[in-house]
Amino acid sequence: MIKHHIVFLDRSTLDAKVRKPNFDHTYEEYQVTEPGEIVTRLKGATIAIVNKVPMRETILRQLPDLKMIAVAATGTDIIDKQYCKTHGIVVSNIRNYAVNTVPEHTFALIFALRRALIAYHEDVRRGRWSEVDQFCFFDHKIHDLAGSVIGIIGYGSLGRSVAKIARAFDMKILYTDHFPVEGMVDLDTILRESDIVTLHCPLTDNTRNMIAEAQFKNMKRSAILINTARGGLVDENALAVALKQGVIAGAGFDVLTVEPPKNGNVLLDLKIPNLVITPHIAWASQEAMQTLSDMMVDNIDAFASGHPINEVE
Repeated sequence: MIKHHIVFLDRSTLDAKVRKPNFDHTYEEYQVTEPGEIVTRLKGATIAIVNKVPMRETILRQLPDLKMIAVAATGTDIIDKQYCKTHGIVVSNIRNYAVNTVPEHTFALIFALRRALIAYHEDVRRGRWSEVDQFCFFDHKIHDLAGSVIGIIGYGSLGRSVAKIARAFDMKILYTDHFPVEGMVDLDTILRESDIVTLHCPLTDNTRNMIAEAQFKNMKRSAILINTARGGLVDENALAVALKQGVIAGAGFDVLTVEPPKNGNVLLDLKIPNLVITPHIAWASQEAMQTLSDMMVDNIDAFASGHPINEVE
């Protein structure tokens, strides 16, 4: 029976305990791995654990012992899946672990924008409240969620969880998806009728820049756009223009096209209170990360037993 050697290449991306797999193995972990270090660190490894470390053909063909890639995330766009399929490398990912944390973060961004929390907070810090002649001031418009229309693009487990929360706030729900779903509407209807548009779809060739200049012009001027899915779904330059020109009312993003944005980003240059950006942490509640870690080891255990689960085609 093979003795597996497991290497976790980017341990710092997971703030959770990683339990020991239930089979004979050796284990190494690295907090961060640069592209030039991947091959050296995976020499002799049979199982690689990665979150954001890219595993392309140029890397994989130098790793003849590799039998499994355990992705510590849902997205697998960093993996050359065709090479893995051709060469018998099992790729497993994590599914449905973020059904609470991502929708909750989505609504945190929605509340921040619909109730102008950032704008009012900054006003108070600047002393605006101390200057007014009455007990409050109305410099920024506030809107209720009740009765508003939320348009959900991507109606998988996360989109459905967002809809569940929206129903509790008595919101009207519109949704669309790449696959036919009963009751769905088209994208143009979502954009035209929604007060809040929220993205919960994967990044593919078909969805890249799916929200761009034409789509912003189709939205209400009072609408906000939320993206807790993937950077690249939205044309960031077009969004910057839309926000500066008042084409839409605001945006809340947890993702950018390039992460981390070491060379800057057009959205980070905007110093406006109706744009809220968080650093790709919608998925990262303590509870969700521990669930992810446990599911990841479950995937590894299942593979070692000869019965892989959560395989990615």
